[in-house]
Amino acid sequence: MQRLAQTVLEYIREHELLKAGDRVGIAVSGGADSVALLRLLLELRKEIGIVLSAVHFNHKLRGVESEEDERFVAELARQHKLELLHEGGDVAAHAAEKHVSLETAAREMRYRYFRHLLTQGCLSRIATAHTLDDQAETVLLKIVRGAGSRGLAGIYPQLPVPSSQFSDDVQPSIIRPLLGIRRREIEAYLHSLGQSWREDKSNRDLRHMRNRVRHGILPRLERYLNPAVREALADTAEIARAEEEFWEMEVARVLPSVWQAAGALNLSVLLSWPLALQRRVVRAATESLGLRLDFQHVEEILALSSNPAGSAVLPDGWLVSRRTGELCFESKGERPVVSDYEYRLPLPGSVGVQETQSCFEALLVSGIAAEGYNPEDLLDRALLAKELKVRNWRPGDRFWPAHTKAARKIKELLQERHVTGPERKLWPVVVSGEDVVWVRGFPTPKYLRPQEDVTAVLIRELELHAHKAKL
Repeated sequence: MQRLAQTVLEYIREHELLKAGDRVGIAVSGGADSVALLRLLLELRKEIGIVLSAVHFNHKLRGVESEEDERFVAELARQHKLELLHEGGDVAAHAAEKHVSLETAAREMRYRYFRHLLTQGCLSRIATAHTLDDQAETVLLKIVRGAGSRGLAGIYPQLPVPSSQFSDDVQPSIIRPLLGIRRREIEAYLHSLGQSWREDKSNRDLRHMRNRVRHGILPRLERYLNPAVREALADTAEIARAEEEFWEMEVARVLPSVWQAAGALNLSVLLSWPLALQRRVVRAATESLGLRLDFQHVEEILALSSNPAGSAVLPDGWLVSRRTGELCFESKGERPVVSDYEYRLPLPGSVGVQETQSCFEALLVSGIAAEGYNPEDLLDRALLAKELKVRNWRPGDRFWPAHTKAARKIKELLQERHVTGPERKLWPVVVSGEDVVWVRGFPTPKYLRPQEDVTAVLIRELELHAHKAKL
């Protein structure tokens, strides 16, 4: 086994990306990274005990060159006796129809195909060829646009994609086995094998921000500041991911001791904790009410701890006030108890829901603009159905909030957040196909979050009268 294959095997085992019996589709574009991924997994398949296929999506953007890419991948699969799963689409038409960039449209269509293969049970894993260089580029882009530790987590080694075709403890996923490998190592590996690959000229186009980072900014940082800047940025992502997982578990552990079912935070307990924990607990508590607060709102709430008679107005008609030993949250108006409801939510578009006296919007946010929103509110458009539905949760519904280990019954999630009474029955969710992709008060699933500079979907709930005023 070559040294590089051994390194990849260690990364796979460290992050538990593959196990014996997995049916793995290797996403092969024809470029150096994806061709190397195919050759490396061919070396490792007996060691791990996996079954391999090649997966190719033809974006049809470069005319004859795109067709030659597909023929190259088909021949590569034939040489190594691999099944080829392939599909194509008119990316240019999709981009024009949806008013997004070609890069965004290509990723949306490609990942929709990947998700189809996984959710239909064709494959249990799809491996993509993201490298350490890709990770460094992503983290640097996040830093310059402004990001907390969630943003700095960058590209995740594995993204679960829940499917009814699999049991709860065995869910398919998209994996990135090469995240610990430099691009230059990959090219040296291919040269040692005498393996050719296809070059995509668009990867040199400096009109794209990532290409400017890749070919201009990072090389200058290496030359003038730190020769190992890419490794340093990748390490930052690794640290941020671990810290986010810790905080998620810590907040879930302590929240019941300070958050009461009546919508009150116990100040004596809250103020005994470090400021970092106070901020996260306030955010988690208000999320259970369906609120999405920015940093300034959280600071306003904490400032009330030193103002015996203070109050603050929060989004969506909520008010927080200081009472004896507590911060109390109240919503304007009562909401009636009704039977089940379900509404069509266009993408993009909005719909009013009388049962919750609120309006739900699904907005498209592309590229740099997406960085202005809390990542916990965003979904990757490529992984969603063409149309969504808003309804109340139903018995048996499951949801996988980010930074938790597995999907949970929504009933259990609401119980843990002390959501009770009539409002609990009305608690809204958004559904894509058969999957619950958004639940009021909970972070969006990790496997559905945008991982690159792509079109994102922002789902938000507004007061119904505010929506009508806009109309």
